[in-house]
Amino acid sequence: MNDQNGLLDFEEMEVWQDAQDLAVEIYDDLSQVRDYSFSDQLKRASVSISNNVAEGAERETDTDFARFLDIAKGSTGEVRSMYRLGVRLEHFNKETADRRTKQCTHISKQLAGFARYLRKRNRKAGLSH
Repeated sequence: MNDQNGLLDFEEMEVWQDAQDLAVEIYDDLSQVRDYSFSDQLKRASVSISNNVAEGAERETDTDFARFLDIAKGSTGEVRSMYRLGVRLEHFNKETADRRTKQCTHISKQLAGFARYLRKRNRKAGLSH
């Protein structure tokens, strides 16, 4: 999971893969939506999840990585909110929104657990010096 520089290989992380899958499905969901600003906002939020995981993995410290995971987690909330709004605006049916919000909740839990692990590991490393 680490590359030759000791950095985590984000492409092998399940959470990054799940976030990429979610973004692809969201792009598909939006293929018939003609509300450009709504589509653009939802696309940006969905892509932000995997991008923040990737950016965090490239950081030098666990603390920095955990901070980017927190940002990614925030983006899952934004996506969930956008899907609920999308139902109200009749861009999506409730079943589609429920499916995507369930995926977001799963990814959010993965991100929270990973960030918690990194913070705990960071504290242990600090105590050992």
